[in-house]
Amino acid sequence: MRDVVISGVGMTRFGNLWDYSIRDLAVEASVAAMRDAGVDHVDAIYVGNFSGGTLIEQEHLGSIVADYLGLTPVPSMRVEDACASSSAALKVGFLDVASGHSDIVLVVGVEKMTDVTTERATYSLSLAGDREYEGYQGITFPGLFALVARRHMYEFGTTRRQLSLVAVKNHENALRNPNAQFHIKITPEDVEMSTLVADPLHLFDCSPISDGAAAVILTTVPIAKKLSSVPVRIAGIGQGSDTIALADRDSMVGFKATVEAARQAYKMAGISPEDVDVAEVHDCFTIAEICAIEDLGFVPKGKGGEAVESGLTSIGGKIPVNTSGGLKGKGHPVGATGVAQVVEIVEQLRGSAGDRQVENARIGLTQNLGGSGGTVVVHILEVM
Repeated sequence: MRDVVISGVGMTRFGNLWDYSIRDLAVEASVAAMRDAGVDHVDAIYVGNFSGGTLIEQEHLGSIVADYLGLTPVPSMRVEDACASSSAALKVGFLDVASGHSDIVLVVGVEKMTDVTTERATYSLSLAGDREYEGYQGITFPGLFALVARRHMYEFGTTRRQLSLVAVKNHENALRNPNAQFHIKITPEDVEMSTLVADPLHLFDCSPISDGAAAVILTTVPIAKKLSSVPVRIAGIGQGSDTIALADRDSMVGFKATVEAARQAYKMAGISPEDVDVAEVHDCFTIAEICAIEDLGFVPKGKGGEAVESGLTSIGGKIPVNTSGGLKGKGHPVGATGVAQVVEIVEQLRGSAGDRQVENARIGLTQNLGGSGGTVVVHILEVM
């Protein structure tokens, strides 16, 4: 298999983008990535999207993206894997280039979520869980992750304040990201005084409903060297799965799919967790980031809350996590999240992340979780 590199990245703003259609968002991010890479054509397109049908009543997004980019008859297909949709699309695009079938591939993740009511968005998101045995009983994703949080607090002594500090850190990072949905500084007290959603999770523990798109161009090393001064290699990929229902799992204090995806990615890249300089993880809720840094091997199980409290995961700490602001501060347009994580890591490895730059970043990792952990995709990137 051939080495695959990212030679271009593009991203829209994330937020309540009522003046943009899903087509507008996909085109803006894709054109930005193609311009960044210096290409005017691609051999294939992969579109990560979760809920086009239920939120905007539009399926067949592969055709729409190729059409509105003016790239027909290039083959284009949609990939769906809940919140991990665009990470899964990136994996497919990687395999396309690595196999030699295509030389230049566009991967774009996109979601349009704010044109419907909160109730409609909540219903759509619930379809990423076990609709028959969880959704019909009335539990939502905040409720599921609240169960994880309570169990983590019970088993390891994780505190309410440690959860709050995840949100505080990520909002602080989002202040430095011009594409982030939120540019507001918050305190632990702000988190703890916000509306209680599902005990112990408050409103500020939860990622928002967002619109947005992110895109990357994948190609080979020889082509990338002609196109990009700082190509970033995809060094490792891993994907894991678990039972779709939280109640069917052996443990509620971590995500087996993350552990498995990370194992595969570390093995493929030939590195260990200690080699990672910067990471973007799936903080759909504050407890999810704490679990992620444990499951990825950055800290021992049960020590995630302490790691955040000590500053280990802050910019300037041993392993900066969610320098973009994460899903909590940057926003969470579900189908775009995985590729947006990759865009942040590419910028960090290129040294172009501005005020949120991690010094001497050479290896970065993304962890994108689908549903309540039924699917997880991990990517490891390194600067060449």
